[in-house]
Amino acid sequence: MTSMAAADTRDQGLRRGIGTFGLAAAIVNVVIGAGIFSLPAGMARTAGPYALIAYLLCALAMGAVVLCFAEAGSRVPTSGGTYGYVEAAFGPLAGFVAGVLLWLSCVLAAGGIAAAFADALAGLLPALAAPVARAGVIVAILAALMLVNLAGVRPASRLIAVTTVIKIVPLALFVLVGAFFVHPAKLSAGVVPDAGGIGRAILLSLFAFQGMETALGASGEVADPTKTLPRALVGAMAFIALFYIAIQLVAQGLMGATLAGSHAPLADAMATIDPRLGLLLVIGTAISMGGWLGSDLLGAPRVLFAFARDGFLPRALGRVSPRTSVPTMAIMTHAAIAALLAVTGTFETLVVLAVLAGCALYVGGCAAAWVLRRRDVALVGPPLRLPWLGLWTVLGCGSMVAVILLARWDEIGGLVAAIVGSCALYWVARSGQKSVRPE
Repeated sequence: MTSMAAADTRDQGLRRGIGTFGLAAAIVNVVIGAGIFSLPAGMARTAGPYALIAYLLCALAMGAVVLCFAEAGSRVPTSGGTYGYVEAAFGPLAGFVAGVLLWLSCVLAAGGIAAAFADALAGLLPALAAPVARAGVIVAILAALMLVNLAGVRPASRLIAVTTVIKIVPLALFVLVGAFFVHPAKLSAGVVPDAGGIGRAILLSLFAFQGMETALGASGEVADPTKTLPRALVGAMAFIALFYIAIQLVAQGLMGATLAGSHAPLADAMATIDPRLGLLLVIGTAISMGGWLGSDLLGAPRVLFAFARDGFLPRALGRVSPRTSVPTMAIMTHAAIAALLAVTGTFETLVVLAVLAGCALYVGGCAAAWVLRRRDVALVGPPLRLPWLGLWTVLGCGSMVAVILLARWDEIGGLVAAIVGSCALYWVARSGQKSVRPE
């Protein structure tokens, strides 16, 4: 179980410089990624006119998870986020499995967004579609964002805050302008889905809601964490849920049944009003991708850093720069692996597994919140104490298990294989630690 001493050792050398707005911006940035610019079409294809219901169900499920994470984060505000909560509640093996699944989903998603960023630029500049040029774009964007993160947590969080605002502008414009042109009759257009279609829509929308665990990976660098973490998390996720529902509502109201067949639904929807507004949404997509990668490089490498500090990975990954107080090697390693995945494109087949891994993480995080409350764990100061935590724990765990069961059996088998593989890695790492201990 994580103790106060263990947390102090893990976060030693880090600077708690992330405030409420910076953390909230990181959460918004990493959750509202490039997917929201294309998600409305996928929701329309799977759920038709019931897409908004799927969003609402997903938002309610995520609401319970967010409340549990808010209390768990206030009790164990350490590097690795969910990894720290689960480890403190259930021990190092469970924590390790949670950390592996968290990092794996993050790095696969980072590879996907980086590749999508290159493809988006190639759409504007066809010369960048060549394999060498595409690889150059991927390496360039990841290297640039990596350098910002290597400069320190404050410059990284400021960049995220700026890109979040810039990204939100075209989306807000889409909602505010598009609302005046919504056709009420189009809101009910589309093919009525069966239960399976709504289930896949919930799975799809959950992917769009995931990501808060990435930003929470930098919990060891949050100022006044017992107050900052809950405020930033609850505020950011409430904003995201309302924003997603508004975007889907406007997109459906502008395009109706044709929304399901669009490859760039927000741009196409705005183009029905004015083609120049469609171009603005294309630019917003590129900014969104870059901002998402910046948030990923802030939070996800801290999972590698936490593993190294706990003895599961080479010590170099757990070193902190004496000048900038950031885990330099962890950031560089994460960026390099993401670039490799983006260039090769092998990550695409694991998208659904990333969603299921996130669900498993949420189950662990919700259960951890309850256990931490029962044990009265508080590593930094007086924690948040939510009313009806038991209810939120049951709703959060139950809804995430239900979402996992919506997947195909081969996809569930992939999740089980990832968990079993993580357990095997843990025992190998533990055996290696024991073999090098002095007599």
